[in-house]
Amino acid sequence: MKHDCLYIVMPAYNEEENIENVIAHWHPVAEKIGGESRLVIFNDGSTDKTYEKIRECQKKYPRLIGINKKNEGHGATILRAYHYAVEKGADYVFQTDSDGQTLAEEFFRFWDSRKCCGLLIGNRKARKDGVSRIFVTKVLRIVLFLCFGVWVKDANTPYRLMESGQLKKVLEKIPEGFDLTNVLMTVIYEKHHLGVQYFPITFRPRQGGKNSLNMPKIIKAGQKALKDFMRIRKSI
Repeated sequence: MKHDCLYIVMPAYNEEENIENVIAHWHPVAEKIGGESRLVIFNDGSTDKTYEKIRECQKKYPRLIGINKKNEGHGATILRAYHYAVEKGADYVFQTDSDGQTLAEEFFRFWDSRKCCGLLIGNRKARKDGVSRIFVTKVLRIVLFLCFGVWVKDANTPYRLMESGQLKKVLEKIPEGFDLTNVLMTVIYEKHHLGVQYFPITFRPRQGGKNSLNMPKIIKAGQKALKDFMRIRKSI
């Protein structure tokens, strides 16, 4: 009997304090799913020892793949990761981040519902990553409604499972290097009624290291995102 192949993909930037624990936490998921399933971490040009630690972990974790690349930012990195997983023949692609905020044990509810894909996305109901981030999510929800006419519960959650055949078609609509890949992806799935379901998930504080985003950066990114949304809204 053929196992469904799962690729868990993660971006990582300056996560030397978290990366070993995150790998130890998520690698057993790829093992349990079995077949050709993999945990793939894309090092986004880290300036610390993130990639060295990933390479060291590869000796211990046989399903772990570490890929080193120049710094492009979170959105461009996960876009690259999605293309990689599809090209490698994954049946399903799951994305989460490498900061330790999400829990692997909550993944299997998603996996058990995978035939409903579409997009299965974690809804961060009880977030513990700061008031400013919660505020940004609420504002983003309104902006997306005004730009695209869709009401999205949690557009940018880094906890999402997708069937690769459908994902491949969605990726064709996302410009290369787009900054808010997950946001635009959620909009496309919602706008074209591709089967979005939300499950509540735990979202912990960052487990170590420093967040590379601050409010000035968020505001700047938001201004750029609004321009991008207005530019591409008719094409999706």
